Amino acid sequence: MCIEFGREICGILDSAESREWLVTNGIGGYASGTIAGLLTRRYHGLLMAALKPPLGRTLLLAKVDENVLYGDKIYPLCTNRWTDGIVSPNGYQHIERFSLEGTIPVWRFACADALLEKRIWMQQGANTTYVHYLLRRASQPLQLTLKAMVNYRDYHGSTQSNGWKMSVELVERGICVTAYESAVPLYLLSDRASAVPAHNWYYGFDLVAERYRGLSDREDHLHAATFQIIINPGESLTFVASTEKEPNLNGETALKLRRTQEQKLITLWKSSRSSHAKETPAWVNHLVLAADQFIVDRPRHDDIHGKTIIAGYHWFSDWGRDTMISLPGVTLSTGRSEIARSILRTYAKYVDKGMLPNRFPDAGETPEYNTVDATLWYFEALHAYYRFTEDDDLLEELFPILVDIIDWHSRGTRYNIHLDAADGLLYAGEAGTQLTWMDAKIGDWVVTPRIGKPIEVNALWYNALRIMANLARHIGKPHQEYDAMAERTLVRFSRFWNQEAGYCYDVLDGPDGNDPSLRPNQIFAVSLSESPLTPNQQKAVVDACARMLLTSHALRSLSPDHPQYQGQYGGDQHQRDSAYHQGTTWGWLIGPFVLAYLRVYKNPAQARQFLEPMANHLHAHGIGSLSEIFDGDAPITPRGCIAQAWTVAEVLRAWLVTEQLIAPL
Repeated sequence: MCIEFGREICGILDSAESREWLVTNGIGGYASGTIAGLLTRRYHGLLMAALKPPLGRTLLLAKVDENVLYGDKIYPLCTNRWTDGIVSPNGYQHIERFSLEGTIPVWRFACADALLEKRIWMQQGANTTYVHYLLRRASQPLQLTLKAMVNYRDYHGSTQSNGWKMSVELVERGICVTAYESAVPLYLLSDRASAVPAHNWYYGFDLVAERYRGLSDREDHLHAATFQIIINPGESLTFVASTEKEPNLNGETALKLRRTQEQKLITLWKSSRSSHAKETPAWVNHLVLAADQFIVDRPRHDDIHGKTIIAGYHWFSDWGRDTMISLPGVTLSTGRSEIARSILRTYAKYVDKGMLPNRFPDAGETPEYNTVDATLWYFEALHAYYRFTEDDDLLEELFPILVDIIDWHSRGTRYNIHLDAADGLLYAGEAGTQLTWMDAKIGDWVVTPRIGKPIEVNALWYNALRIMANLARHIGKPHQEYDAMAERTLVRFSRFWNQEAGYCYDVLDGPDGNDPSLRPNQIFAVSLSESPLTPNQQKAVVDACARMLLTSHALRSLSPDHPQYQGQYGGDQHQRDSAYHQGTTWGWLIGPFVLAYLRVYKNPAQARQFLEPMANHLHAHGIGSLSEIFDGDAPITPRGCIAQAWTVAEVLRAWLVTEQLIAPL
């Protein structure tokens, strides 16, 4: 399945601006925009550099506005919307085709009989973006003019110029822009075009996606230089934006390197699978490449090669919970166990009082440990890694940390997280904190506090105890204590069963008693490797989630029958956060649902059918990737991040599990 659009999408502005592309550099930086070429988000730009990898993301190059002079006619290839609502120029009308080559976006612009092709990609490991033009067809030369629009701000911010004067200097092959004295210089260079410095602010770019999110919806960008060249048929031009003074300006070699890197990922993925596996569908190959976009460097003083996982683009960094949930699908399912090993070792360094950090620390910042489940997901991630590699060395290294984690949870750690001696279940939470993955908070209001004994936390706790006992056996450590704790948890887990409703309570022993809300959290009591539910209860849970929570793109976060259900996600931050876990569909939950369905119905081909809508979703929102969330109500419109690690990871993982169980023809 090739991801490709013609004029039926590219020539209609509503369609073209709602589809976004993304390329990344492996250190936290990225480039992203819309098929139409206009900016709709503050997070769009051709160089969002990670100045303190993997964070310190800073917008340096917002866009390049192109114009073509062909014959005696000017063809604008760029598109801009301004705050007065006017769209001008209308360059999207010249897009004849848009496609993805791996993760590389490719446009073909038709100007009379001329066909100009454009590609964008980034250099792995560098804050360097390439924009490459190739004149595929023409009956005469054409003149290509590029206007570079720059900025210098945090990626969450927005800029109103207010007389801001940047330094713009001619250098060999282009210009150097320095926003202010201590700013990192930006080099705008070309292999062939002539550069003319400029300093003209363009005011009032209209950011419609930010307006929908209730945020500042206008921005100014500085036209810092104009590049110009005459191109003959068959010739190309390379334009480079970089924080490096002397990046490679050979577009052909840089493109070849990028293509080779992506082909290696596909080859590795194929070689890691069973020799009986069928040919991989093209849409799954796209997900393998999408998974790589989330893997970034997280260097430490004791390990400059440390790795982590970005939770989502455009606005998330690396988070403990998201990283551990994503790790099996992003790394192991794609045959990259060495990345998984690095991530597990990296996070082990930050375990404190038996807890993994929720938000990974930047240099000089104190880690935030406000999560009850991230640490328990660490057991599942390590277990998946060990099954894949049988790496006894890493297990020996990390086992003392696992022992410490169990000990801290047993006697109690932060936020009233402790083992209830009365029933062997984990209790967590206190007023004003949000510890589970349903973590929306507005001011002092925790939208879904879930104080007490959340079901997925205790399913994870039981799973962790079983994993701990098994790992202890593998390396000859005492395991009896963990077996006994697991048995005690198993017996009392029956308290979660709500006989009257026919499914599980969401939280036990909360401030208002037991919470009977139908939420997707109970699916983990079926999907995890060790289930504490009886077979009949497992089936009832799967059936209840299928009836009330399942959409084409995963599970709603709350049943539509609940009085607090919200089926639309949008508006200002208060409105969005109010709906975030109150009905919004979460893409990552399709993985656990498929695996739970598979456990109950033992029909891998039928289970896989639930993944098929995600193949179509690759053509919408974040092209070639999978979204964070969707509306709970039809038509289940994608929202949130255009590319989310745990959504990609869980679809890949579930697809691979079902493949392994489907008998080859």
